[in-house]
Amino acid sequence: MNLDLKHKQAIVCGSTQGIGKAIALELANLGASVTLIARNEEALKTTKQELSAAAGQLHSYLCVDFSKPEELKQIVEAYLQRQPIVHILVNNTGGPPAGPAHLAKTDEFLSAFNNHLICNHILAQACIEGMKNAKYGRIINIISTSVKQPLANLGVSNTIRAAVANWAKTLAGELGKFNITVNNVLPGATSTVRLKSIIENKSTKTGHALDAVTNEMIAEIPMGRFAEASEIANAVAFLASPAASYINGINLPVDGGRTGCL
Repeated sequence: MNLDLKHKQAIVCGSTQGIGKAIALELANLGASVTLIARNEEALKTTKQELSAAAGQLHSYLCVDFSKPEELKQIVEAYLQRQPIVHILVNNTGGPPAGPAHLAKTDEFLSAFNNHLICNHILAQACIEGMKNAKYGRIINIISTSVKQPLANLGVSNTIRAAVANWAKTLAGELGKFNITVNNVLPGATSTVRLKSIIENKSTKTGHALDAVTNEMIAEIPMGRFAEASEIANAVAFLASPAASYINGINLPVDGGRTGCL
């Protein structure tokens, strides 16, 4: 099975912590040159130093805030003047704040829509022509199992993640003929800062101890534990590789079996 990513150029968003960082590390381990995208330049510099360069890769980073889509567009277009072909695009952005949908303000939906779907679209549009020329493209979106089964108290996230999933499925149908695949990875509860925030929020709202909330969440997972970020990264790395050349337009849950539907 060919998992070799030597001579492949990748962009990984939200790549200074959690799942995004784990993905960047794994793609670099497989030989890809990785361009990190995040908003904290010091964290970007630190993460860049952690990436393997054993295959002679040249890693880089772009410092940009996804709350400013037009700024992202300008920065990425300037980057592509220097690096015209990106083979692998991993769209990954921190999720919206928790809360029920019926209490969410309209601005919360608009902000999440910009941070996720609009920024994903800007990046995909910028990279597609190069992927066509290279006859190799992998667009992988990190979203959520809420695409298959909405999660309680994540109303804005459930809504926006579904929009991203359908956008991706549409692109998969349009781009397959160019040897560009578009897939979604759906992480379950994963040991990240985001999960810690969700647990703390639920503890505050219910008055239950943090340990009690944690154990309640773990009880819903057949494997009896939270995922590690590296386990999500492994799924992404496979979809990014030549071995996944005929996998297109799927939603892949990596959730230890928690999602109750097929």
